[in-house]
Amino acid sequence: MFITFEGLDGSGKTTIINKLYEYLWDKYPQINFILTREPGGKGLQEAEKIRNIILDNSSKLSSKTEALLYTSSRRIHLEHVIWPELEKGSFILCDRYIDSFYAYQGFGRGLGLEWVKNITELVIEKTYPDVTIFFDIDAKTALFRRMSSDEQNRLDNESSAFHSNVYNGFKELIKQEPERFLIVDATQDVETVFAETVSKLESHPKFQQFISDKKLLW
Repeated sequence: MFITFEGLDGSGKTTIINKLYEYLWDKYPQINFILTREPGGKGLQEAEKIRNIILDNSSKLSSKTEALLYTSSRRIHLEHVIWPELEKGSFILCDRYIDSFYAYQGFGRGLGLEWVKNITELVIEKTYPDVTIFFDIDAKTALFRRMSSDEQNRLDNESSAFHSNVYNGFKELIKQEPERFLIVDATQDVETVFAETVSKLESHPKFQQFISDKKLLW
């Protein structure tokens, strides 16, 4: 099963994913859970180098160059983590995937949804998430959270208009595929957001079916 997690920088997404990963391992120890991320990927030196180039404050990249770097990193990630683990029947939790690419590059950078989808489809070979959890927080609140963080990367330093466009992009993607997305109110405290995430994931039919199928093998 392939679950992706999306949201603005500052949504608290990564904190919740890490908690969820530990929770799932404790509750379902017979299942192999894989925690990974994009850009980059679990144990992928090449993809992580690309990630560092993209996020480095000193990098001077055009929008299309940046998009192609993301796409190269994604292909490496698919070849070495996602496809092998799906083949083994693992449960993958991925911090960002194609929806972030569509929102940030298609809407934020203004490359257009058609352009970013076209280059994405060249590399993912119809590998789409089973479920995507979106941590919903508006651009202004997310900015306030990012400003209080000690770590600032190249994307964090983009304009408020850029991040507003990204947020609107996510909303448009959800509108186009509402059946794939679970929406979590990320303006709440961490424990409440975590509880809502667990509840919505564990009640999803695809999750329940995956667990049921695995139990038949135990």
